[in-house]
Amino acid sequence: MPLPAVVVSQTPESKFREFLASRAKPQRFTEQQRELVEHVFDKHSHFDTDQLLEELKAAGKRVSRATVYRTLSKLVEAGLLRRIELGTRTVFDHDYGYPAHDHMVCEQCDTMIEFQNAKLDEAVRDVTDAHQFRANGRSLVIRGVCAECNAARAAKRRLVM
Repeated sequence: MPLPAVVVSQTPESKFREFLASRAKPQRFTEQQRELVEHVFDKHSHFDTDQLLEELKAAGKRVSRATVYRTLSKLVEAGLLRRIELGTRTVFDHDYGYPAHDHMVCEQCDTMIEFQNAKLDEAVRDVTDAHQFRANGRSLVIRGVCAECNAARAAKRRLVM
């Protein structure tokens, strides 16, 4: 079940423009960056850089590889995206406009499942409070095998027996 969007006061584009303008050395917001931000925030999905480049090309958007890499880093720095390390693969997830959440990743089919858990949130608050630690965020990834892959594996075992 997808997570519900959270009401935000600014669009991702305006928040990113504000971030670029507020840097020690203000940067301009380019047309390539606009197309990239629009594409990334048009739908909620996890993606890696190669997937994003393929999607942009298929959509007829001309954004250079270098611009994609630089802009993704800036979007993470601006708090719009979250970088999730999955072994050798780096995936990006929307951090702006969505509630705090964590992930489960199937090691067989690479499905990524988002979830929220109030007890987990409470445990994290308890731990950070106990250590007088001010958390800026978290990234919990539970690795394992999803229900569909488990069912397929069980069905395959039944056929072999």
